[in-house]
Amino acid sequence: MKETATTNKDSYGQILKSSALIGGSSAINIVIGIVRTKAMAVLLGPAGFGLMGVYGSIIDLAQSIAGMGINSSGVRQIAAATGSGDTKRIARTVVVLRRTSLVLGIVGAVLLAALSWQVSDLTFGSHERAAGVALLSLAVLFRLVSDGRGALLQGMRHISDLAKINILGAAFGAIASIVLVYFWHEDGVVLALVAVAAMFMVTSWWYSRKVKIQTLVMTASEIKEETAALLKLGFAFMMSGFLIMGAAYAVRLMVIRLVGLEAAGYYQVAWTLGGLYVGFILEAMGADFYPRLTAVAHDNTLCNRMVNEQTQISLLLAWPGVIVTLVFAPLVIALFYSTQFQPAVEVLRWLCLGTALRIISWPMGFIMLAKGAKKAFIISDLAWTVVYLGLAWLCVDAFGLNGIGIAFCASYAFHCFLNYVIARTISDFRWSTANVHTGLIFTFVITVVFSAFYALPAIWATKIGAGIVVLSVLYSIWGLLHLVSSARIRTLFSARFCGSA
Repeated sequence: MKETATTNKDSYGQILKSSALIGGSSAINIVIGIVRTKAMAVLLGPAGFGLMGVYGSIIDLAQSIAGMGINSSGVRQIAAATGSGDTKRIARTVVVLRRTSLVLGIVGAVLLAALSWQVSDLTFGSHERAAGVALLSLAVLFRLVSDGRGALLQGMRHISDLAKINILGAAFGAIASIVLVYFWHEDGVVLALVAVAAMFMVTSWWYSRKVKIQTLVMTASEIKEETAALLKLGFAFMMSGFLIMGAAYAVRLMVIRLVGLEAAGYYQVAWTLGGLYVGFILEAMGADFYPRLTAVAHDNTLCNRMVNEQTQISLLLAWPGVIVTLVFAPLVIALFYSTQFQPAVEVLRWLCLGTALRIISWPMGFIMLAKGAKKAFIISDLAWTVVYLGLAWLCVDAFGLNGIGIAFCASYAFHCFLNYVIARTISDFRWSTANVHTGLIFTFVITVVFSAFYALPAIWATKIGAGIVVLSVLYSIWGLLHLVSSARIRTLFSARFCGSA
């Protein structure tokens, strides 16, 4: 029993360490983001900021299709190869991943440029922005090359290097994008997005080049075999990315057509802020938890235990941030953007609820990824996409912009239920008692805070919410100390940029 308790504490410590590394970089990125988004909001206004969000969706969608999911499949292949200790296998995967990501990036860029008129017409109802869409093809190329490099670091669990890439890429990208938009205003939006992608490509290349792999000569049949393995698994990831990014793109089209471009700017603000805090926890899941889970995917008992541990740590870390955003949404929007974006407050609160549900849904989704359950993974994301878009269409018509947030929240409640059913089927997964207890308290507290802003005057709802924020922080600290010793926590956080996970 003593050995098991020690092992569990080590496992919780590993989760917390990766969260600290990625979270530390995300905290710095938040500061960078305040400067960047504040500048963009002031320089562009709601309509210009909405335009930037729409262009970003085009890049995301093109990247998800052209990338064929090889970033995620590459992480899994490299993690599996690293776990086997076979240096030749690692080298083969890395070489093919780099070449394939470059080829797919070029193909994706060419196709987006060739279809720029059609994409502009579909998105904006005219060909006026076709040149801007064509220029976005460079961002697609840079992102895919960067993804190939990042997959190597992620698969080999060089978490500290990933954190540094996030910081430096964001910093250099912010400087370049602010300068471009300052001088060219709305005409500089596309160049700004391309510059950000270029900065991440350069930083990912810089850190990935330090990873030494065995030099080898591959035959045509070996290249074909390795590429087929990447693309076969990658197809499932590509479909998932296409569905998720396609849904985001479709929702923005709904907002533009039904509510207007200015409303798209409010939605972009709410979307960005809604996932800002929780984002670092989800990043940590992908960066460290996914490769670790892949290594033990054959053992259902160990796999399920790790998912429960990840969920528990994630809930405790996410809880205070979600409550803070709910309570102080008007202040957060004014701080990050400007008072022009105050109409985004209510949709931000709804999106926060949906983002909180992601913390519960995502760890179960990684069971499917780790086990290579491609059909289950695609079914899960397809079902979520259908529900989300269906609800969005109905809710925007009934509630306006807030309907997007309502639909997002409801769709992730459905996603949690569906992923639980799938996880039970493929690995006999069950929630731990601790997670059921924490989840129920979390749900109750969020419901109280959220409902207070509809049932009470804003000043009283804020006062009650502020008190709950303090209690939530204390509860989370107590929970983390219960799982991981205070000395271990100090060691983990002090080493977040000095050590490797």
